[in-house]
Amino acid sequence: MHTTKTDVVIIGAGPAGSVAAALLAQKGWSVEVVERTHFPRFSIGESLLPQSMTFLEEAGLLDDVDAANFQFKDGAAFHLNGVETSIYFPNKSARGPSTTYQIRREVFDTILAKGAAKKGANVVFGEEVVAFESDDAGATVTVRNEQGGERNIHARFALDASGFGRVLSRLLKLELPSNFPDRRSVFCHVKDNISDDTFDRNKILITINPNNPEIWYWHIPLAEGLSSIGAVGPSDAILAAGATDHERLWSLLGEVPRLTQLLEHATIVRPVNTIAGYACKVSSLVGPNYALLGNAAEFLDPVFSSGVTIALKSASLACDLIDRSLRGESVNWNTEFVDELYVGIETFRACVETWYTGRLQRIIFNRPEQMTDAVRMLTSVLAGYAWDRDNAIVREPQRMLRLLDELSAR
Repeated sequence: MHTTKTDVVIIGAGPAGSVAAALLAQKGWSVEVVERTHFPRFSIGESLLPQSMTFLEEAGLLDDVDAANFQFKDGAAFHLNGVETSIYFPNKSARGPSTTYQIRREVFDTILAKGAAKKGANVVFGEEVVAFESDDAGATVTVRNEQGGERNIHARFALDASGFGRVLSRLLKLELPSNFPDRRSVFCHVKDNISDDTFDRNKILITINPNNPEIWYWHIPLAEGLSSIGAVGPSDAILAAGATDHERLWSLLGEVPRLTQLLEHATIVRPVNTIAGYACKVSSLVGPNYALLGNAAEFLDPVFSSGVTIALKSASLACDLIDRSLRGESVNWNTEFVDELYVGIETFRACVETWYTGRLQRIIFNRPEQMTDAVRMLTSVLAGYAWDRDNAIVREPQRMLRLLDELSAR
């Protein structure tokens, strides 16, 4: 079998893979990216967080993203039973970018992949990874093209950025059951035709179902008058809402007068789709000369749009360590990658868990004036700065969110 050699092979050309490829190519390493699909291709995960702008700039890809005229985003609005409040990202406590974009992933991902290729990475589409081996000498990936031909790629290091494909966790049997309950989302794109002046297109709108607080909705305004809309909740509750995904989504949307009013003139431009059982975890993020990035390792929940930010943070961390390792330096992947990445993952996990218990919902809707500093810290986390150890919520997420809930209840 034909074998090619490279310094780093990356599985998947999504945001984590393309940013990792750009970072490593800029550092002078040869990089090959293998992607099963062809771009552009649709993907969910369309509302970025400001922290992700830092990683795009680090990879030299931010100018290309800025030039794409995506929908500007400066925060998040929350709606429950006719009451609306918002989180304004520039009011955060952390340093760094305060605004970001709401993007169509088929466009965004293509921009990043092309940007990585311009920086010297070899990005190959239409090849599926079918086998993987690694040891202390490196890693070998076997890929199969659409004509059935196979080849080996031998690399000094491998990164799995395959997202929900979770290539290495399947091939190496690393998958573990998630601690999160089984949830399902139904979603589509619409031409929203919204003329309501009270609707802020610069913010994602997160709405809580008035009859079941475990069901919530996203409404992500996109450029050119489009919106991504979806409903998320326990699988049994979503399935009970109708006979088809289309019926389920629009039945659930009909339970919220605000969403009914906003979408009264909407027309569907991408049919309703569904994702179920998306939460995942693995037994290990690293092994002999490989590491898992982003959703290929762990995905929590879409409620705070943390997926892309975690993916880009993992790429940034891994590429620094790969660069040092390939230059002969000693690297501790467990402390410098796994432990560091989990600082942010555990912060977001606490936010997700307390959202579904209702605690974080109460905090967001009942913020008293004396909690100004705490609100700025919470705003920072929701803006993606979940690795900022100057933030007390990052240092002790469970305890601090419990304390904020107690204070907001007074």
